[in-house]
Amino acid sequence: MVEILEDTERRLMVNIPQDLSNDDFSRYLIDRMHQLEERNHLIREQNHKIVAEKRYAESQKLKFERELRTIKSELEKLKTTPLIVGTIVEVLENGKLVVRSSTGPQFVVGLSQFIKESELEPGTQVAMNQQTLAVISVLPTSRSHLVRGVEVIESLDVEYSDIGGLEDQIRELREAVELPLTRPELFTRIGIDPPKGVMLYGPPGTGKTMLAKAVSHQTSATFLRLVGSELVQKYIGEGARMVRELFKLAKDKAPSIIFIDELDSIGAKRYDGATAGDREVQRTLMQLLAEMDGFNPRGDVRLLAATNRLDILDPALLRPGRFDRFIEVTPPNNEARVQILKIHTRNMNLSKDVDFNYLAKLTEGTSGSGLKAIATEAGMFAIRNEKDCVEVDDLINAIKKVVGEKDSSSSVSENMFA
Repeated sequence: MVEILEDTERRLMVNIPQDLSNDDFSRYLIDRMHQLEERNHLIREQNHKIVAEKRYAESQKLKFERELRTIKSELEKLKTTPLIVGTIVEVLENGKLVVRSSTGPQFVVGLSQFIKESELEPGTQVAMNQQTLAVISVLPTSRSHLVRGVEVIESLDVEYSDIGGLEDQIRELREAVELPLTRPELFTRIGIDPPKGVMLYGPPGTGKTMLAKAVSHQTSATFLRLVGSELVQKYIGEGARMVRELFKLAKDKAPSIIFIDELDSIGAKRYDGATAGDREVQRTLMQLLAEMDGFNPRGDVRLLAATNRLDILDPALLRPGRFDRFIEVTPPNNEARVQILKIHTRNMNLSKDVDFNYLAKLTEGTSGSGLKAIATEAGMFAIRNEKDCVEVDDLINAIKKVVGEKDSSSSVSENMFA
């Protein structure tokens, strides 16, 4: 300690003027100490900065090492030998499999011990080693992009009370679809099979789709909605494959309801001399007919279809055994229009002087969807005029707009086909 003090004193004595008095020497020492303290403070700040930069460099090093490991792992995956996709033909008793490869021939191969025997079924797709053809893993069931993207609705919020003026159609639909799913013992007691399919036909906008959604909600069944034109594909066999996968998906999610809208797009009458595109549509139709008949029972799967053109459907679709019940959905009469207007305006703030019977007379010939458009348009008129409620004038103006547009469009169509 003494040596340190002497060394410090010796350093302080360097370059000290010799003619300083004691007071001046004291001030000089104090100034020198302040300089040293400032320098010490600066050095400490530099030290903290260097430590922080070191920590940042270490964290960046760890980050780059992780990225390097990820890139190396991805590179190893890219270098991995590709596997051959095969399909199990038969499961042998000695732990071997008869597999048909994607190239065509069949092989008797072994399999990995990590694969469960319950997963090995004929028709299952597997991945095989390219050299030994041993089965490495079981591939998931493949479905086309259409069937994967089909509108699968687990539960719907449409009830029978949301449909007005179709009491007879609702009763027939419940007998044909709802009762077989909810009370199958009734059919067993009588000794008959429930209807396999139900056809809804009628003009556009009369409520065919809402009927299908309502019966699905009532039965708590999975609702699979598909437009018939989506089954029309470019390549041979694609449409038929989609039909098979659609029915298989319905069986997997049973109880379920398949609803094919606009069935006339694939179910039109077949004629001689069809083009290549027409023949592909006919193949899709034949696959649909086969699935509707089927050697194996469909179980708790009900088929609903809707069309606006029953007259152009193929006779094979219309025969008993495929569609056992045909329900005509007609345009609403005066009483039905009153019910539909009340349904579509029940959540609206209406004026007390609204007379639904008078409005129903003004909307003669309007479909259910047209009445819904009138209610929406009346609300838009009220919003435009910044009113607190929808008044009679708003509804009348909406009727003039919607019904007037419909009349003008129908007159244009008549002129086009004249």
